[in-house]
This record gives sequence, structure tokens and C-alpha cells, in this order.
Amino acid sequence: MPNMSLNKCPMPEQDPNVRNKNFEEVALGYTAEMALEEAQRCLNCKNKPCVSGCPVGVKIPEFIALVAEGKFLEAAAKIKETSSLPAVCGRVCPQESQCECKCVRGIKGEPVAIGRLERFVADYAMQHEQAKAARPQPNGHKCAIVGAGPAGLTCAGDLARMGYEVTVFEALHTAGGVLMYGIPEFRLPKAIVQKEIDTLKELGVEFVLNFVVGRSETIDDLFADGYEAIFVGSGAGLPTFMRVPGENYNGVYSANEYLTRVNLMKAYKENADTPILRAKKVAVVGGGNVAMDAARCAKRMGADEVYVVYRRGEAEMPARLEEIHHAKEEGIVFKFLTAPLEVIGNPDTYMVEGLKCQQMELGEPDASGRRRPVPVEGSEFTLDLDAVIVAIGTSPNPLIRSTTPGLETNKRGCIVADDEHGITSKDGVFAGGDAVTGAATVILAMGAGKRAAAAMDEYIKNKQ
Repeated sequence: MPNMSLNKCPMPEQDPNVRNKNFEEVALGYTAEMALEEAQRCLNCKNKPCVSGCPVGVKIPEFIALVAEGKFLEAAAKIKETSSLPAVCGRVCPQESQCECKCVRGIKGEPVAIGRLERFVADYAMQHEQAKAARPQPNGHKCAIVGAGPAGLTCAGDLARMGYEVTVFEALHTAGGVLMYGIPEFRLPKAIVQKEIDTLKELGVEFVLNFVVGRSETIDDLFADGYEAIFVGSGAGLPTFMRVPGENYNGVYSANEYLTRVNLMKAYKENADTPILRAKKVAVVGGGNVAMDAARCAKRMGADEVYVVYRRGEAEMPARLEEIHHAKEEGIVFKFLTAPLEVIGNPDTYMVEGLKCQQMELGEPDASGRRRPVPVEGSEFTLDLDAVIVAIGTSPNPLIRSTTPGLETNKRGCIVADDEHGITSKDGVFAGGDAVTGAATVILAMGAGKRAAAAMDEYIKNKQ
């Protein structure tokens, strides 16, 4: 008999007043019993609407049916037929706006907890699988990947499974991209990411670290080295700032820098060598997932007061509902309909002392379809602070576009690529993820990497 409960099986979590002082994972994961209970809520619909909401086409009803039978390793294998990073996706994908929003069970009640089940089976496989990933028979062709983030890792994994010799070139000293430097440990443990990368190594993928494409070698140099097709998945790591007075004071961080220091450079660990300001009163400007990550990290780094300053209302926030909920539980204070006007600093010490703000109200919709924030006259006020973290967006680093003749980019600095195949204006070069779209989600980047891998395979076959 199916489980007809209207509600998902709850996910165990750390207590908010405990977890906001540590970097251990917030969500503790399902037990086998919980997974079986939740899997039995799936109706195994004939037309599989949930699959249409997954950017990488995971065979959702099929893997959940295996979970319901207690075949956890088989369920993990089913997911891995289409997804290279299941343990990552189960943690950070916005399932509520993708696969789960298509779930029939969500019409009357909550949808099946697809993400929680994916996380469970991926973790189970990591703990119980003994055999290494089988290395495919080589097909005699070479591909290069620029960037070891979600798009690049996915593209590399798919190409390796087709038999290609794949080399991933990564600018940083660690592979993983935003999974390593951006998303905090309490949302995505780095050991999980490393295990996913290790699986790609077992498939034969080679990683070359500390290699800056555009400086170490150019795209054209890589072609000269014998690579027949190149995928650019270099992300969007160039931060956008507020363009208000006082942004040069000490204590103003881009969210990218702050999160990189905390996550990749381990500033959260006791006696860490990484320098970081352990501020007591922090404002994070922005309303996306990156802003939530920065605010929650600041709290864990010892801040007594953390504000999220966002110029629209809560309903307009682009962050995941789960992240907003967790942040509120952890004591983060939200200042909605609030826009920063100036960073106040001490001219003698050059340190941040406050953030001058203005109340806003929502007017007519702008080009994005969201109602435009309009200043409320005479509503200025100042928050007493010693740090400001800016999380209002990023764009691609200009290095690759400036060193790659024939590669078309748009006015935002993003590479112009066909959405269906990742084909760019330069022959043999494919691109996807944030380098094309600007800052977006992990799963959308993975979908782009997957589509590009198929197109690269077709491209090389047609050249033979």
C-alpha cells in the first residue's frame, strides 16, 4: 500500500541555537526507515512529471521505486545514469522549484521529498559501495574542460564515460569550484564534494590545478596541445559592488571573498592561518542564496548581530525558502524594503562603523517582472556595524574572453552559447553554466555541462 500521508517525512536537523555556533551539517539526513517511509509516498505516475523538472533528467520514479524496495545501491546507480553529482544535488538543488514542484502529490499536500531521497541513496552508496567506478574503454580522442565547478565536473564525467581522455584545468588549488569555495560546510560538507571528484578520477578524468586558462595557456594553446573540443565552465566569480560611498573601508567584503576565506581557506577552524575579520555586527546586502550563506557564516564566525539588507520584500527574495527559514531560526535579522546608501567609516582607523540605509516601497514592475523598489522620502537610518558583506551578484572573469579571439560575449561579459548544445562562436569551443548565464544554480550548470558533453561527442564524431 502506498503511503498517502499529505506531509513529507521530516528531515532531522541540528537545533538552531546549537548549529549557529558550528559548521557541522544542519540537515542530518534520513535513516533507512525514513527513506522507506517517504519513498512509499511516490505514486510512480505514468507520465513522470517530476522528470521534466530535472535539468539533468534523473529517472526519479525509477530510483524512488528501488528505494521503496530497500534496494538502495541500485537506486544510487539509477541516479548516476544521468547525474554525476547526486550527493551534491540532494543537498543544494532547489527541488521545490524544479522536480518537486511538478510532483502530483503536491496538489493536495506536500510533494514527495525527492531531494532528501536522492541525498540518502547517494550517501548510502558512498558508505557501502566497495567497487571503484569502472574506467571505460578509451576511444582515442581528447577533450579539455576549463573550470572544475559543477558544469565542468558534469561535462567531464559524461565525456569520460563515453571513453574520452578528459583533462580538467582549474585555476584554484582545489577542484570543485563554487561547491568548494562558495557553499558553506554546514550546507555541503567538502568531504562529500571530494568523494564525487574522486569518482571522476576513477573514471580517468585528470585534474590540472593552479592552471589559469588565459595566462598559463590560452584556449588556442590547448587546441595546439591536441585537445579536439574544449568546454568552458569557468563560472562567474567577479563580484558586483553597490557603488555607494565608503565601499573601500576595511571591513567591506564581497560575498565571494568572504565565503572563499571561510570555506576554501578554512578560516572557521580554530587557529586557522587565514586572515578574516571576526566582526560582531554584520550586514549582508542581497537576497539570494549567497547572501543567506554569508549571513549564516558570519553568525557562526562569532557575530552577535547579523542583518540581511534587501531592497525588496520577503516575497520577492530569490533565496530558497529553506535557506531563509534556516537563517531566521539561527537568529539572522531581515531588513526588508531597505537599500544601502553609504558605508560609514572611521577616517582615522579606516574601519567600518555603520551602514546608512533608506526604507523602500514597491512600485511598478521593472524589466525583470518584479515590482521596482522606490525610496521613501525622509526614511534614512543607520545600522551600527563593523562589517558589510556585499552579495548582489557576480559576472564572469574577463580573462578568457580577452585572450580568445573569435569567442563572442554579450554586454554582461558572458560567453554567448546555444542553450541546447553549448555551441559558441569559436569552432570546437563549447560553454555552459555561470560563464554563459551569469550566476545561477548548481543544477542548471550541471544540465548545461551534460548537454555540452553530448554536443562535443557529436562534434568530434562528425569531424572524423
